[in-house]
Amino acid sequence: MRRVLLLTSLFLVAASGKEKRLSPAEQAHFYALKPYMDDDQERAFLKLKTEPERDAYLKDAGLWDRFYQYDERTRDLIVAGEVAIGWHEDQVIMAWGPPYQKRRMTSRPATRSEVYIYRFEVDKKGVVRVFQPDSKTAYKMVDRFQTELYIDDGRVTEMLRKEQWE
Repeated sequence: MRRVLLLTSLFLVAASGKEKRLSPAEQAHFYALKPYMDDDQERAFLKLKTEPERDAYLKDAGLWDRFYQYDERTRDLIVAGEVAIGWHEDQVIMAWGPPYQKRRMTSRPATRSEVYIYRFEVDKKGVVRVFQPDSKTAYKMVDRFQTELYIDDGRVTEMLRKEQWE
């Protein structure tokens, strides 16, 4: 695989409209926090004119610390979509967005176990994107795979890549 371009990075490249006026740092935290915003919050955030206003909005909404609780290196990994074993489920959702499918697991050595299934598509340039239903990029797809993340007690304990979607 040449380059992994996951959910947050995808939007950094493909930002349009009001998102284009966000600084790269703002785009990073906006796309990491977007899974936690409803449509009204997203519109309200993008409607604000200045970066300090937008930062204050995220702080008032209780979203700021969700991303900035992590050190800079971890935030960079989230933005790059470099999910790894040991990550909290919050970090995964900030990096890749909500899973395509989520299932409860039984008979695992944890109080709470789930599997998050993410689908990915690869275009002819080798760019990998998190699959989004109703995406306009699906027609450019030349390959696809899925990754199953096993989440035990809120942390990624296993990652399994499958070459086909199930």
